[in-house]
Amino acid sequence: MSRVRIAPSLLASDLARVADEVRSVAAAGADMLHFDVMDGHFVPNLTFGPGLCAAVRRITTLPLDVHLMVTNADELVEPFAAAGAGRIAVHVEADLHLHRTLTRIRALGVVPGVAINPATPVAALDEVWAFAGFFLVMSVNPGFGGQILIPEVLDKLGRMRAIRDRRAPGVELVVDGGVEAENAGTLRGLGADVLVAGTAVFGAADRAAAVARLRAEEGS
Repeated sequence: MSRVRIAPSLLASDLARVADEVRSVAAAGADMLHFDVMDGHFVPNLTFGPGLCAAVRRITTLPLDVHLMVTNADELVEPFAAAGAGRIAVHVEADLHLHRTLTRIRALGVVPGVAINPATPVAALDEVWAFAGFFLVMSVNPGFGGQILIPEVLDKLGRMRAIRDRRAPGVELVVDGGVEAENAGTLRGLGADVLVAGTAVFGAADRAAAVARLRAEEGS
């Protein structure tokens, strides 16, 4: 079983001191930084844009993982790519021309991803397994941090792993929402390659210990 990668979500950080926060999780052993981009339309919250991504790019070498929870993803793909994003996920529920968007993201030199909400059936992804570098499985309803993982999503993750292993072995599965040390091992066992963790990392006094706890549950 390969080593799970940890992606702390900046949504849970203290944005008044974002440089210190980024350096803290980098030193703690994070593998990438996750940006929850919300527009107040697709989800009931409004967060940050390419400007913050560009600022963070200047202070860290960690890969920047952008999750577009927006209705106008096509308009934001290029600005985030230019800001230094290495990975960009768009929602299957919001993108009317998903194949075109994924192809465009890859053409910009960025790894394309598809995010799927808890209540969206896995069948919605049937036609894009060959075009994505990763799939982001929402284990909470998007829009807010600090939620509790929806247990029914565990079955979905297992089914997606079976499809991935059969149709696209190189594609990563990312889990986002309610991730904590107590469920990290279960998620990894069901196929998660990347765990997005906000409060579990940024809410900890000792970030290195928090990242280690997420990995310590691996394989349990």
